[in-house]
Amino acid sequence: MPTNEQRREAAKRKLDRQLARRAQRTKARRRNAVIAGGITVVLVIGIVALIKLLPSHDRNVNTAAKPHPQATPAKTDPLHPDSTPAAAPVRPQPLPAFVDCQYPGTPQPPARPVKPPAAGNTAATGTVAATMQTSAGPIALTLDRALAPCTVNSFLSLAKQGYYNNSPCHRLVTNATLHVLQCGDPTGSGTGGPGYTIPDEFFPELTYARGYVAMANTGQPNSGGSQFFLIYGKTELPPQYTVFATIAPAGLTVLDQIAKAGDDGSLEPSPGGGKPNQPVTITAVEVPAT
Repeated sequence: MPTNEQRREAAKRKLDRQLARRAQRTKARRRNAVIAGGITVVLVIGIVALIKLLPSHDRNVNTAAKPHPQATPAKTDPLHPDSTPAAAPVRPQPLPAFVDCQYPGTPQPPARPVKPPAAGNTAATGTVAATMQTSAGPIALTLDRALAPCTVNSFLSLAKQGYYNNSPCHRLVTNATLHVLQCGDPTGSGTGGPGYTIPDEFFPELTYARGYVAMANTGQPNSGGSQFFLIYGKTELPPQYTVFATIAPAGLTVLDQIAKAGDDGSLEPSPGGGKPNQPVTITAVEVPAT
């Protein structure tokens, strides 16, 4: 039969075993908790990375209300939203190499003494460089015979005879659908002409854009003369005005400055616009001598 001492030793050993097992269980719980926490952190990081990689339309977030700063459109000039000149117009069906140009006289005498251009066979190919020297700065032009041979022939003739020298540009329009500077009348009244008319040379597909030069007319067929308009911005017109030249970028910069100064509204409501607030005078038109 065990003694009291033996019983105490047995009870002590049993207690030690219980404490050891309890410590092992506590240690295991702590280890499992650490492992579970690590797994949770890894899962969270993975989910965040996956969300960042998803395309925006897969997220349940409204990003349309807060666009990226780079997506904000740049401010544009309302007079000419596109600052670059348009590509030169091209006839859908080319003209023959030579065309017959006629310049019938008008009852109204010329605004300045001038002779009509040579009539008959006129070249309908090639371009001619010209420069309008103005009080606001030079405006370089490229005259296109393939677009309007009779008009180019007349313009060159008038320029060589000094018809445009010291003549004011009498009309500027800056409304929403018409951005033009009109010139070509030495009297500055808007009624003067060269004493003859030019045949129409427009075509149904023709549109008008920044950088074009077109002939003014009275609204009647074949009524063009010496007046023309320089287009510096949006211009919505029916195809009833002959385009015969384009404007170099530096010349458009000159026109932009004139347009920004505005007009006096003296020609409102019809035909629209008015005299330029910054007066513009063509001092000379320089063209090749031949």
